[in-house]
Amino acid sequence: MRHFGHIAPEVRQRLFHQEPCEFDADSPSRRLSAALGATLYSPATRARLADDIVKQAGRGVVSMVLCLEDSIDDSEVPVAEENLVRQFTELAGQEDADAGLPLLFIRVRTPEQIPDLVRRLGPAVRLLSGFVMPKFTEERGIPFLEALATAEGASGRRLFAMPVLESPELLYRESRVETLEGVFRAVDKYRERVLALRLGVTDFCSSYGLRRAPDMTAYDVQIVASVIADVVNMLGRADGTGFTVTGPVWEYFRVQERMFKPQLRRSPFLEGQAEALREALIEHSMDGLLREITLDQANGLLGKTCIHPSHVLPVHALSVVSHEEFSDAQDILRPERGGGGVLRSAYTNKMNEVKPHRAWAERTMMRAEVFGVANEDIGFVELLAAGIPG
Repeated sequence: MRHFGHIAPEVRQRLFHQEPCEFDADSPSRRLSAALGATLYSPATRARLADDIVKQAGRGVVSMVLCLEDSIDDSEVPVAEENLVRQFTELAGQEDADAGLPLLFIRVRTPEQIPDLVRRLGPAVRLLSGFVMPKFTEERGIPFLEALATAEGASGRRLFAMPVLESPELLYRESRVETLEGVFRAVDKYRERVLALRLGVTDFCSSYGLRRAPDMTAYDVQIVASVIADVVNMLGRADGTGFTVTGPVWEYFRVQERMFKPQLRRSPFLEGQAEALREALIEHSMDGLLREITLDQANGLLGKTCIHPSHVLPVHALSVVSHEEFSDAQDILRPERGGGGVLRSAYTNKMNEVKPHRAWAERTMMRAEVFGVANEDIGFVELLAAGIPG
Protein backbone atom coordinates (compact mmCIF):
# COMPACT_ATOMS: atom_id res chain seq x y z
CA MET A 1 0.00 0.00 0.00
CA ARG A 2 0.97 3.64 -0.30
CA HIS A 3 -0.57 7.00 0.47
CA PHE A 4 -2.47 8.40 -2.51
CA GLY A 5 -2.22 4.97 -4.10
CA HIS A 6 -5.95 5.20 -4.90
CA ILE A 7 -5.42 7.93 -7.49
CA ALA A 8 -4.16 7.36 -11.03
CA PRO A 9 -0.37 7.12 -11.57
CA GLU A 10 -0.38 9.98 -14.09
CA VAL A 11 -2.13 12.22 -11.53
CA ARG A 12 0.41 11.29 -8.84
CA GLN A 13 3.19 12.15 -11.27
CA ARG A 14 1.69 15.60 -11.76
CA LEU A 15 1.25 16.19 -8.03
CA PHE A 16 4.47 14.82 -6.58
CA HIS A 17 8.12 15.76 -6.85
CA GLN A 18 8.77 12.54 -4.87
CA GLU A 19 5.93 10.04 -4.69
CA PRO A 20 4.99 8.32 -1.40
CA CYS A 21 6.83 5.04 -0.87
CA GLU A 22 5.17 1.64 -0.71
CA PHE A 23 4.91 -0.13 2.65
CA ASP A 24 3.11 -3.06 4.22
CA ALA A 25 2.46 -4.60 7.62
CA ASP A 26 5.96 -6.10 7.66
CA SER A 27 7.76 -2.79 7.04
CA PRO A 28 10.09 -1.38 9.73
CA SER A 29 8.18 -0.04 12.72
CA ARG A 30 9.65 3.46 12.36
CA ARG A 31 8.23 3.74 8.85
CA LEU A 32 4.86 2.33 9.89
CA SER A 33 4.52 4.73 12.83
CA ALA A 34 5.07 7.67 10.49
CA ALA A 35 2.77 6.21 7.82
CA LEU A 36 -0.33 5.63 10.01
CA GLY A 37 -1.87 8.88 8.79
CA ALA A 38 -5.59 9.17 9.39
CA THR A 39 -6.48 6.09 11.43
CA LEU A 40 -10.14 5.39 10.81
CA TYR A 41 -12.14 3.90 13.70
CA SER A 42 -15.11 1.62 13.10
CA PRO A 43 -17.39 -0.20 15.56
CA ALA A 44 -16.68 -3.93 15.49
CA THR A 45 -20.43 -4.60 15.31
CA ARG A 46 -20.81 -3.52 11.67
CA ALA A 47 -22.45 -6.34 9.74
CA ARG A 48 -20.48 -5.68 6.54
CA LEU A 49 -17.20 -4.82 8.18
CA ALA A 50 -15.07 -6.81 5.71
CA ASP A 51 -16.66 -4.95 2.79
CA ASP A 52 -16.19 -1.64 4.59
CA ILE A 53 -12.48 -2.32 5.05
CA VAL A 54 -11.98 -3.12 1.38
CA LYS A 55 -14.00 -0.06 0.33
CA GLN A 56 -12.07 2.31 2.58
CA ALA A 57 -8.75 0.91 1.38
CA GLY A 58 -9.87 1.81 -2.13
CA ARG A 59 -10.44 5.39 -0.95
CA GLY A 60 -6.97 5.85 0.49
CA VAL A 61 -7.29 4.60 4.09
CA VAL A 62 -4.09 2.87 5.23
CA SER A 63 -4.85 2.20 8.91
CA MET A 64 -8.07 1.22 10.70
CA VAL A 65 -9.10 0.42 14.27
CA LEU A 66 -11.98 -2.01 14.81
CA CYS A 67 -13.41 -1.00 18.15
CA LEU A 68 -14.69 -3.22 20.95
CA GLU A 69 -14.62 -0.43 23.52
CA ASP A 70 -16.38 2.94 23.73
CA SER A 71 -18.06 2.78 20.31
CA ILE A 72 -20.28 -0.15 21.31
CA ASP A 73 -22.60 -0.90 24.21
CA ASP A 74 -21.29 -3.10 27.02
CA SER A 75 -23.87 -5.75 26.19
CA GLU A 76 -22.67 -5.96 22.59
CA VAL A 77 -19.11 -7.13 23.32
CA PRO A 78 -19.62 -10.91 22.82
CA VAL A 79 -21.51 -10.36 19.56
CA ALA A 80 -18.89 -7.85 18.38
CA GLU A 81 -16.06 -10.31 19.08
CA GLU A 82 -17.84 -13.02 17.12
CA ASN A 83 -18.41 -10.58 14.27
CA LEU A 84 -14.74 -9.59 14.23
CA VAL A 85 -13.59 -13.19 13.96
CA ARG A 86 -16.13 -13.87 11.20
CA GLN A 87 -15.20 -10.74 9.23
CA PHE A 88 -11.45 -11.38 9.50
CA THR A 89 -12.01 -14.94 8.29
CA GLU A 90 -14.02 -13.60 5.34
CA LEU A 91 -11.26 -11.14 4.48
CA ALA A 92 -8.57 -13.81 4.75
CA GLY A 93 -10.49 -16.01 2.33
CA GLN A 94 -10.58 -13.41 -0.41
CA GLU A 95 -8.21 -13.60 -3.36
CA ASP A 96 -5.08 -11.48 -2.79
CA ALA A 97 -6.31 -10.83 0.76
CA ASP A 98 -2.87 -9.75 1.93
CA ALA A 99 -2.49 -7.09 -0.77
CA GLY A 100 -3.85 -3.59 -0.40
CA LEU A 101 -5.64 -3.94 2.93
CA PRO A 102 -5.06 -1.24 5.58
CA LEU A 103 -3.10 -1.91 8.72
CA LEU A 104 -5.78 -3.39 10.99
CA PHE A 105 -5.88 -2.97 14.77
CA ILE A 106 -8.43 -4.08 17.35
CA ARG A 107 -9.31 -1.82 20.26
CA VAL A 108 -9.95 -4.08 23.23
CA ARG A 109 -11.34 -3.48 26.72
CA THR A 110 -9.31 -5.94 28.80
CA PRO A 111 -5.91 -7.64 28.50
CA GLU A 112 -7.57 -11.07 28.43
CA GLN A 113 -9.23 -10.27 25.10
CA ILE A 114 -5.88 -10.06 23.32
CA PRO A 115 -4.72 -13.72 23.48
CA ASP A 116 -8.31 -14.92 23.25
CA LEU A 117 -8.99 -13.04 20.01
CA VAL A 118 -5.64 -14.05 18.51
CA ARG A 119 -6.48 -17.69 19.24
CA ARG A 120 -9.97 -17.38 17.78
CA LEU A 121 -8.72 -15.64 14.64
CA GLY A 122 -6.57 -18.62 13.74
CA PRO A 123 -4.87 -18.25 10.33
CA ALA A 124 -6.69 -14.94 9.75
CA VAL A 125 -4.43 -13.37 12.38
CA ARG A 126 -1.99 -12.67 9.56
CA LEU A 127 -4.22 -9.69 8.63
CA LEU A 128 -3.92 -8.18 12.13
CA SER A 129 -1.27 -5.57 12.91
CA GLY A 130 -1.96 -5.12 16.62
CA PHE A 131 -4.14 -3.81 19.40
CA VAL A 132 -5.21 -0.43 20.75
CA MET A 133 -5.07 -0.31 24.54
CA PRO A 134 -7.50 2.08 26.28
CA LYS A 135 -7.00 4.28 29.34
CA PHE A 136 -3.33 3.44 29.47
CA THR A 137 -1.30 4.04 32.62
CA GLU A 138 1.65 2.07 33.97
CA GLU A 139 -0.52 0.02 36.32
CA ARG A 140 -3.27 -0.69 33.79
CA GLY A 141 -1.01 -0.82 30.76
CA ILE A 142 1.56 -3.43 31.75
CA PRO A 143 -1.00 -6.30 31.74
CA PHE A 144 -2.04 -5.27 28.20
CA LEU A 145 1.57 -5.29 27.01
CA GLU A 146 2.27 -8.62 28.69
CA ALA A 147 -0.83 -10.10 27.05
CA LEU A 148 0.36 -8.77 23.68
CA ALA A 149 3.76 -10.42 24.11
CA THR A 150 2.06 -13.72 25.00
CA ALA A 151 -0.23 -13.52 21.96
CA GLU A 152 2.66 -12.62 19.71
CA GLY A 153 4.61 -15.66 20.86
CA ALA A 154 1.64 -17.97 20.43
CA SER A 155 0.75 -16.73 16.95
CA GLY A 156 4.22 -16.18 15.53
CA ARG A 157 2.92 -12.88 14.22
CA ARG A 158 4.49 -9.47 14.93
CA LEU A 159 1.84 -7.47 16.79
CA PHE A 160 2.03 -3.80 17.73
CA ALA A 161 0.55 -1.86 20.64
CA MET A 162 -1.05 1.55 20.39
CA PRO A 163 -1.77 2.77 23.94
CA VAL A 164 -4.41 5.46 24.34
CA LEU A 165 -3.57 8.23 26.81
CA GLU A 166 -6.97 9.30 28.14
CA SER A 167 -7.15 8.61 31.88
CA PRO A 168 -8.09 11.32 34.41
CA GLU A 169 -4.70 10.86 36.12
CA LEU A 170 -3.11 12.38 33.02
CA LEU A 171 -5.45 15.33 33.10
CA TYR A 172 -5.20 16.26 36.77
CA ARG A 173 -2.26 18.50 37.48
CA GLU A 174 -1.32 16.85 40.79
CA SER A 175 -0.89 13.40 39.21
CA ARG A 176 0.10 14.20 35.63
CA VAL A 177 3.89 14.09 35.83
CA GLU A 178 3.94 10.92 37.93
CA THR A 179 1.47 9.26 35.54
CA LEU A 180 3.49 10.24 32.47
CA GLU A 181 6.66 8.95 34.08
CA GLY A 182 4.90 5.63 34.68
CA VAL A 183 3.61 5.50 31.10
CA PHE A 184 7.15 6.07 29.86
CA ARG A 185 8.52 3.23 31.99
CA ALA A 186 5.87 0.87 30.61
CA VAL A 187 6.23 1.72 26.93
CA ASP A 188 10.01 1.98 27.12
CA LYS A 189 10.20 -1.59 28.43
CA TYR A 190 8.19 -2.77 25.40
CA ARG A 191 9.56 -0.16 23.00
CA GLU A 192 9.89 -2.50 20.02
CA ARG A 193 6.16 -3.31 20.23
CA VAL A 194 4.79 0.24 20.73
CA LEU A 195 3.95 1.70 17.33
CA ALA A 196 2.40 5.00 18.48
CA LEU A 197 0.72 6.69 21.42
CA ARG A 198 -2.80 7.97 20.82
CA LEU A 199 -4.51 10.87 22.62
CA GLY A 200 -8.05 10.44 23.98
CA VAL A 201 -9.08 14.08 24.05
CA THR A 202 -12.80 13.27 24.23
CA ASP A 203 -12.19 11.53 27.56
CA PHE A 204 -10.11 14.49 28.77
CA CYS A 205 -12.99 16.84 28.02
CA SER A 206 -15.44 14.44 29.71
CA SER A 207 -13.63 14.79 33.03
CA TYR A 208 -14.68 18.46 33.13
CA GLY A 209 -18.00 18.23 31.29
CA LEU A 210 -16.54 19.97 28.22
CA ARG A 211 -17.01 19.52 24.50
CA ARG A 212 -15.31 21.66 21.89
CA ALA A 213 -17.46 23.27 19.21
CA PRO A 214 -16.82 22.62 15.50
CA ASP A 215 -15.22 26.03 15.05
CA MET A 216 -12.75 25.41 17.89
CA THR A 217 -9.76 23.08 18.01
CA ALA A 218 -8.39 20.99 20.85
CA TYR A 219 -5.78 23.71 21.31
CA ASP A 220 -8.47 26.29 22.08
CA VAL A 221 -9.48 24.23 25.15
CA GLN A 222 -6.66 25.23 27.42
CA ILE A 223 -6.85 22.36 29.86
CA VAL A 224 -6.62 19.90 26.95
CA ALA A 225 -3.84 21.85 25.26
CA SER A 226 -1.79 21.69 28.45
CA VAL A 227 -2.06 17.88 28.51
CA ILE A 228 -1.02 17.59 24.86
CA ALA A 229 1.99 19.79 25.57
CA ASP A 230 3.09 17.67 28.52
CA VAL A 231 2.59 14.39 26.65
CA VAL A 232 4.79 15.61 23.81
CA ASN A 233 7.27 17.07 26.31
CA MET A 234 7.78 13.77 28.14
CA LEU A 235 6.95 11.13 25.52
CA GLY A 236 7.57 12.71 22.13
CA ARG A 237 11.16 13.93 22.35
CA ALA A 238 13.43 13.87 19.30
CA ASP A 239 16.47 12.60 21.21
CA GLY A 240 15.80 8.92 20.51
CA THR A 241 13.74 8.33 23.65
CA GLY A 242 10.44 9.57 22.22
CA PHE A 243 7.50 7.89 20.49
CA THR A 244 5.15 8.91 17.70
CA VAL A 245 2.18 10.72 19.26
CA THR A 246 -0.95 10.98 17.10
CA GLY A 247 -3.47 13.80 16.96
CA PRO A 248 -6.86 13.77 18.71
CA VAL A 249 -10.14 12.81 17.09
CA TRP A 250 -12.26 15.36 15.20
CA GLU A 251 -15.90 14.76 16.12
CA TYR A 252 -17.86 16.70 13.51
CA PHE A 253 -19.17 15.84 10.04
CA ARG A 254 -21.45 18.71 9.06
CA VAL A 255 -22.30 22.09 10.56
CA GLN A 256 -25.92 23.24 10.62
CA GLU A 257 -25.16 26.66 12.06
CA ARG A 258 -21.86 28.31 12.93
CA MET A 259 -21.16 31.10 15.38
CA PHE A 260 -17.79 32.25 14.05
CA LYS A 261 -16.57 33.26 10.62
CA PRO A 262 -15.16 30.38 8.52
CA GLN A 263 -11.44 29.91 9.08
CA LEU A 264 -10.52 28.76 5.57
CA ARG A 265 -9.11 31.64 3.50
CA ARG A 266 -10.20 32.04 -0.14
CA SER A 267 -6.73 32.80 -1.51
CA PRO A 268 -5.35 29.22 -1.60
CA PHE A 269 -8.37 28.14 -3.63
CA LEU A 270 -8.53 28.73 -7.34
CA GLU A 271 -11.66 29.53 -9.30
CA GLY A 272 -14.16 26.89 -10.36
CA GLN A 273 -13.69 23.47 -8.78
CA ALA A 274 -11.43 24.69 -5.99
CA GLU A 275 -13.87 27.37 -4.86
CA ALA A 276 -16.61 24.75 -4.81
CA LEU A 277 -14.25 22.57 -2.78
CA ARG A 278 -13.75 25.38 -0.27
CA GLU A 279 -17.51 25.78 0.16
CA ALA A 280 -17.92 22.02 0.65
CA LEU A 281 -15.16 21.96 3.27
CA ILE A 282 -16.78 24.80 5.21
CA GLU A 283 -20.24 23.24 4.92
CA HIS A 284 -18.94 19.99 6.42
CA SER A 285 -16.95 21.67 9.21
CA MET A 286 -13.64 20.82 7.57
CA ASP A 287 -12.16 24.28 8.02
CA GLY A 288 -11.87 23.58 11.75
CA LEU A 289 -10.40 20.16 11.05
CA LEU A 290 -7.79 21.60 8.68
CA ARG A 291 -6.76 24.13 11.30
CA GLU A 292 -6.50 21.44 13.98
CA ILE A 293 -4.36 19.21 11.73
CA THR A 294 -2.01 22.13 11.16
CA LEU A 295 -1.80 22.75 14.91
CA ASP A 296 -1.24 19.03 15.54
CA GLN A 297 1.83 19.13 13.31
CA ALA A 298 3.09 22.39 14.83
CA ASN A 299 2.88 20.77 18.27
CA GLY A 300 4.80 17.61 17.36
CA LEU A 301 1.93 15.21 16.58
CA LEU A 302 1.83 12.99 13.50
CA GLY A 303 -1.31 11.32 12.13
CA LYS A 304 -4.80 11.60 13.59
CA THR A 305 -7.65 9.54 14.97
CA CYS A 306 -10.65 9.74 12.60
CA ILE A 307 -14.23 8.55 13.01
CA HIS A 308 -15.55 9.55 9.57
CA PRO A 309 -14.14 8.72 6.11
CA SER A 310 -14.41 12.35 5.00
CA HIS A 311 -11.66 13.27 7.48
CA VAL A 312 -9.05 10.96 5.96
CA LEU A 313 -8.06 12.90 2.86
CA PRO A 314 -7.55 16.25 4.66
CA VAL A 315 -5.18 14.56 7.13
CA HIS A 316 -3.20 12.96 4.32
CA ALA A 317 -3.15 16.07 2.10
CA LEU A 318 -1.75 18.21 4.91
CA SER A 319 0.82 15.51 5.76
CA VAL A 320 2.47 15.75 2.34
CA VAL A 321 5.80 17.58 2.58
CA SER A 322 5.91 20.79 0.58
CA HIS A 323 8.68 21.30 -1.94
CA GLU A 324 10.00 24.15 0.19
CA GLU A 325 10.15 22.01 3.35
CA PHE A 326 11.90 19.26 1.42
CA SER A 327 14.45 21.69 0.00
CA ASP A 328 15.23 23.06 3.48
CA ALA A 329 15.52 19.57 5.00
CA GLN A 330 17.86 18.42 2.24
CA ASP A 331 20.12 21.43 2.71
CA ILE A 332 20.29 20.97 6.49
CA LEU A 333 21.14 17.26 6.21
CA ARG A 334 23.88 17.52 3.58
CA PRO A 335 27.01 15.69 4.84
CA GLU A 336 29.16 18.77 4.42
CA ARG A 337 26.89 20.57 6.91
CA GLY A 338 27.80 18.17 9.73
CA GLY A 339 29.79 20.83 11.52
CA GLY A 340 26.81 23.15 11.84
CA GLY A 341 26.46 26.71 10.70
CA VAL A 342 23.73 28.91 9.25
CA LEU A 343 22.62 29.15 5.64
CA ARG A 344 19.98 30.98 3.69
CA SER A 345 17.23 28.73 2.38
CA ALA A 346 17.04 27.95 -1.33
CA TYR A 347 13.72 29.82 -1.30
CA THR A 348 15.63 32.85 0.13
CA ASN A 349 12.94 33.49 2.74
CA LYS A 350 14.34 32.02 5.95
CA MET A 351 17.39 31.03 7.96
CA ASN A 352 18.29 27.35 8.22
CA GLU A 353 20.47 26.76 11.27
CA VAL A 354 21.96 23.31 10.80
CA LYS A 355 22.30 21.95 14.33
CA PRO A 356 19.03 23.25 15.88
CA HIS A 357 17.00 22.32 12.77
CA ARG A 358 18.52 18.84 12.24
CA ALA A 359 15.87 16.93 14.22
CA TRP A 360 13.13 18.78 12.32
CA ALA A 361 14.83 17.94 9.02
CA GLU A 362 15.12 14.23 9.90
CA ARG A 363 11.46 14.10 10.89
CA THR A 364 10.51 15.92 7.68
CA MET A 365 12.44 13.46 5.53
CA MET A 366 10.66 10.52 7.16
CA ARG A 367 7.32 12.19 6.46
CA ALA A 368 8.50 12.83 2.88
CA GLU A 369 9.25 9.14 2.47
CA VAL A 370 5.77 7.95 3.44
CA PHE A 371 3.55 10.88 2.33
CA GLY A 372 5.63 12.17 -0.57
CA VAL A 373 6.87 15.61 -1.59
CA ALA A 374 4.58 17.92 -3.56
CA ASN A 375 5.75 19.49 -6.77
CA GLU A 376 6.82 23.10 -6.47
CA ASP A 377 3.51 24.48 -7.76
CA ILE A 378 1.28 22.04 -5.84
CA GLY A 379 -0.43 22.90 -2.53
CA PHE A 380 -2.89 21.12 -0.27
CA VAL A 381 -5.85 22.36 -2.34
CA GLU A 382 -4.68 20.43 -5.41
CA LEU A 383 -3.96 17.37 -3.28
CA LEU A 384 -7.43 17.53 -1.77
CA ALA A 385 -9.14 17.99 -5.12
CA ALA A 386 -7.22 15.16 -6.77
CA GLY A 387 -7.95 12.71 -3.97
CA ILE A 388 -11.73 13.16 -3.81
CA PRO A 389 -13.45 10.12 -5.37
CA GLY A 390 -15.34 10.79 -8.57
